[in-house]
Amino acid sequence: MTRDIAVLGAGPAGLAAATAARRAGARVTLVDSNPRAGGQFWRHRVSDDGPPVPAVDFRPGHVIWHIERTADGFTVHTGHGELRTRTVIIATGAYDRQLPFPGWTLPGVYTAGGAQALLKGDGVVVGDRVVVAGTGPFLLPVATGLAEAGARVLGVFEAGSPLGFARHPAVLARNLGRLTEGAQYLRILRRHRIPFRTRQTVVAAHGDDRVRAVTVATLDREWRIQSTQEIECDAVAVGYGFTPQLELPLQLGCDTHLDVDGSLVATADDYQRASVPGVYLAGEVCGVGGARLSGVEGTIAGVHAAGALPDVAHVRRRIALRAFAMAMHRTYPVPSGWQTWLAGDTVVCRCEEVPVHAVRRSIVDLGATDARAVKLLARPGMGLCQARVCGYATACLVAGDRPVTADDLRGMAARPIAQPVTLGSLAEQHVEES
Repeated sequence: MTRDIAVLGAGPAGLAAATAARRAGARVTLVDSNPRAGGQFWRHRVSDDGPPVPAVDFRPGHVIWHIERTADGFTVHTGHGELRTRTVIIATGAYDRQLPFPGWTLPGVYTAGGAQALLKGDGVVVGDRVVVAGTGPFLLPVATGLAEAGARVLGVFEAGSPLGFARHPAVLARNLGRLTEGAQYLRILRRHRIPFRTRQTVVAAHGDDRVRAVTVATLDREWRIQSTQEIECDAVAVGYGFTPQLELPLQLGCDTHLDVDGSLVATADDYQRASVPGVYLAGEVCGVGGARLSGVEGTIAGVHAAGALPDVAHVRRRIALRAFAMAMHRTYPVPSGWQTWLAGDTVVCRCEEVPVHAVRRSIVDLGATDARAVKLLARPGMGLCQARVCGYATACLVAGDRPVTADDLRGMAARPIAQPVTLGSLAEQHVEES
């Protein structure tokens, strides 16, 4: 049976889209790879039910590995079979954006999102003495969550500075709730006596079988090291923002562009429509902006995909929240100076164990001029994660001192297989069909 709308992703954007489309009278199927709805934002433990799912055909545990256009709509290929739909709303979210540094492959070094996922999903605290570092406001809920769960957080080391928000007073005035939220996190840090340091971050991790200490550097505005100190710890949570998950929009040929934060994002119009007819986009695939923005965009996409016009209040709310997201990205940029932290033997691609000198050799000695050529010559991004972890860093190394372009990132983001799926599950489908 062909559905009216298939919503791909059951996080804040997908849930809002499915709810809005169903209320507007459409037949909706909601698909997600996780066993329950909520996405990364509303990650729940196994014993929890998760957030309520609207009265739609909900298909949890369905990994989407490919999507293609057909004569009458789209076919969504999952590890459990095919889904045919006239319209798709892609709300696949984002994942941690990482920058490599010496020692980052040691056990005990986590992404900020990974540390939070373990805590929220399984009640696991990543260590007893934890350092939280990187850039962006997401560091605050990670640090406070760990502290409230019993970890001793030794410090939050923010490579940038939140004072940059002062350059956007009008945006802040329309988003006072976000300031209140930030103040609450800072109060928790003070209660646990956790230092919050700006213009500082982790530039190296040390240890043998696991991390035992980190080097924290004071940085200038371009993120070049000015001074260092060593802190003993048994875990590190590091994050430099998020990368939109664009495999499905790219498979369909949707237009993309470079966002303010240097990420490749899918392009949507005022009704959340992609450049490909019948495709809508909502949430972080359009640019990272948080759960509130994702929910509003999902509502707009769901309403319009079902054939109705979005409420003006939702459109205005999206404008305000998107403006805050842009201000946030301008406040927490990622300058190219982080590349000066790297040694020649620093691993860039963990899957294929490709060091920095191999990437640079492919550029200087072998003549690679873009990230895709570097991928073919030096193999970063050729392993299991397919450049999800190393793609951004590789594109930055190729760009060098010039700004990273959309073409740099696009070469590392396109994947014919959106998510890993076993051959056995595909074979079972063909047996059932025959």
